[in-house]
Amino acid sequence: MFLETKNLTKKFQRGNKELVAVNNLSIGIEQGAFAAVVGHSGSGKSTLFSMISGLSRPTSGEIFIDGLSINEMSRDQLAEFRRSTLSYVLQGQSLLGNFSIIDNICMPAYLGKHSDGCAGRALKLLDAFGLGGIENEFPSSLSGGEQRRVSIIRSLITSPKIIVADEPTSSLDLENTELIMQLFRQISQKGTTVLISTHDLNFLDYTDSVYKMSNGILL
Repeated sequence: MFLETKNLTKKFQRGNKELVAVNNLSIGIEQGAFAAVVGHSGSGKSTLFSMISGLSRPTSGEIFIDGLSINEMSRDQLAEFRRSTLSYVLQGQSLLGNFSIIDNICMPAYLGKHSDGCAGRALKLLDAFGLGGIENEFPSSLSGGEQRRVSIIRSLITSPKIIVADEPTSSLDLENTELIMQLFRQISQKGTTVLISTHDLNFLDYTDSVYKMSNGILL
């Protein structure tokens, strides 16, 4: 398995009450697969994705990506892992308003070791995603669907082995939702593992596997 979680649990303390956001969850996803986790708001999807991306630590359990244990990595190692191996697409609008589209796309490369030739790669990706010619625009001039596509392009700029996207189609119309799902399918067919969360059941036929989550448990 390229991505594997074993008995993953995340608990939060709220006053005197203990909340279990993710409960003893195990999942395995092959390299190059396109998988979706579906569930209503509050089901634990975002908490699960945060742990898989190394942004939060599990209370117990293990996470392995490409044979590496995420649990054993330091904060600096996790940051480098996200720059080189895993790209995380945040829920909602995550582009930086004061930067041009091409600078937004290349930001992860500027912060890592992939800046050489980034502009050329970004222009090719923009063309491939039907966004040629917008590289000098700013996020405010783009539609919601265009901004999501730019966010996905940004996640590809460092050639990651896995993309983890939290609700990438939320608030989009059906046309843009299908376009995003098609793009993820194309990405996975080229060997990149794609894991998304969604509560939208449209267009799940584009995925290889679908997992349902409720109250922190994988059904």
